[in-house]
Amino acid sequence: MTLLELLQLLRKHLRLVIALPLVCALAMGVASFMFLPNTYTATTSMYVLVKGDSKSSSMSTDLSASQMVTNDVAQLIDSDRVTKDTANALKMKSLDDYKISVTSQTTTRVISVSVTGEDAPSCAIIANQLAKDVSDVAQEVMDVQSVNVIDEAETPEAPSGPNRVMYTAVAFLAGLFVAIAIVVLKDMLNTRVRSAEEVEEMLGIPVIGRIPAMKE
Repeated sequence: MTLLELLQLLRKHLRLVIALPLVCALAMGVASFMFLPNTYTATTSMYVLVKGDSKSSSMSTDLSASQMVTNDVAQLIDSDRVTKDTANALKMKSLDDYKISVTSQTTTRVISVSVTGEDAPSCAIIANQLAKDVSDVAQEVMDVQSVNVIDEAETPEAPSGPNRVMYTAVAFLAGLFVAIAIVVLKDMLNTRVRSAEEVEEMLGIPVIGRIPAMKE
């Protein structure tokens, strides 16, 4: 089937090709608002101060070693000990209902911690408590002088998810794909001979005459 034949085929079934994607997109849009709750993300940033650092000698400190310590601290944030300490401090059973994301740049000693959940104020409280607890644990188990908070997490005002526009767009494209597949499959299963050209192609002999359809 050539592209032109496909376009002609889709044109014959234009209602299906238009209606099915719209129905899928509408259904996904309604479902995303009804069944997918809003989520919020609060972020705090910290600076890792390694033992031996000072304002006057920070430039002479082995940056590579300091960055390795920073990466270790970043891993520590999501450890069971720190998350349990945070949960206990906030009188929570666990932090399983919240997503904790930690990012650490390779060229700096700055760590960013993001907490995502359905309750905006709780996300900010948990993020700030994590920063405090990781500082205490890092000083205890690592060669860290302190983990200083640069920006405290604030209560997010706008939701960070879910991405309903993306879900709706994906549903539209999926509906379009299914509609095209249905049209093509229906055409392939249709064994009726619809033109003289098809007869010549199937039998390999020329058509020498045609009988017009009789009207009753």
